Amino acid sequence: MLEPSPPPRTAVVIEDDPDVRHLLAEILESAGFSTVVADNGTDGVAAVLEHQPLVTTLDVNMPGIDGFEAARRIRAQSETYIVMLSALDEEADVVLGLAAGADEYINKPFRPRELRARIDALLRRPRVLAPQAVEGAVSTAPLPVLTGTVQTEGTMSETSWATHRDLRLNPATRIVMMRDSEVELTRTEFDLLNALMDSRRRVRSKAELALILHGDSYVTSDLVTDADKRAIEVHITNLRRKLGDTPSRPLYIETVRGVGYRLTADSSVTPSRSR
Repeated sequence: MLEPSPPPRTAVVIEDDPDVRHLLAEILESAGFSTVVADNGTDGVAAVLEHQPLVTTLDVNMPGIDGFEAARRIRAQSETYIVMLSALDEEADVVLGLAAGADEYINKPFRPRELRARIDALLRRPRVLAPQAVEGAVSTAPLPVLTGTVQTEGTMSETSWATHRDLRLNPATRIVMMRDSEVELTRTEFDLLNALMDSRRRVRSKAELALILHGDSYVTSDLVTDADKRAIEVHITNLRRKLGDTPSRPLYIETVRGVGYRLTADSSVTPSRSR
């Protein structure tokens, strides 16, 4: 009996430069995608909503609505992976792109093999923002092995929880609890917290954290760009905000100036929330 063929994968390319648009379509088609192209933001958003692609590449400077606004409209109605491409490389631009809903922010001109590797890495990461968001979604990405303090409890007696102060993280269910409340994190924020809790007091540089997020296609820190490092800073800032943490008085994540990030010193005393 013939094995059933895998379902077709669709990608939408939103790019106003015809040469770049053609190149992106070629890269994605070589990766097994069928592609739909659009040369402006308005048509691109409509194409995403119609075809519900697995991956969307999105230029920033386009006629009509720009890439930032297009990303916000797409993210409000689709869980497609958004790869934003732009010649704008200032920190504010990276922050704006990620805040608008992009999963990746890549500077132009880009290297085709690197873009392909980044897309492959995205596809190995869980596609949902929360475990219950999409039924049947299964991640093929290996999670870091947690070596910190673990505990078992309640109906999840067979599942290990990594703990730090009053913070608990479950790598199998991708749930984070702070005291008795669940903390809603994006997949990137979860992966960063997972890596930091695995490392405990060992400092992780921004380049190391970027490599962890990109997966094993990245075998050298030479492929970590300044935009990647700025993206890590943005994600750590967002993660801290959701944990009620601050760089000046860290409860969970502290900055080692000029090096990177690590967990704060553990404590048997439940931290106070007062400032």
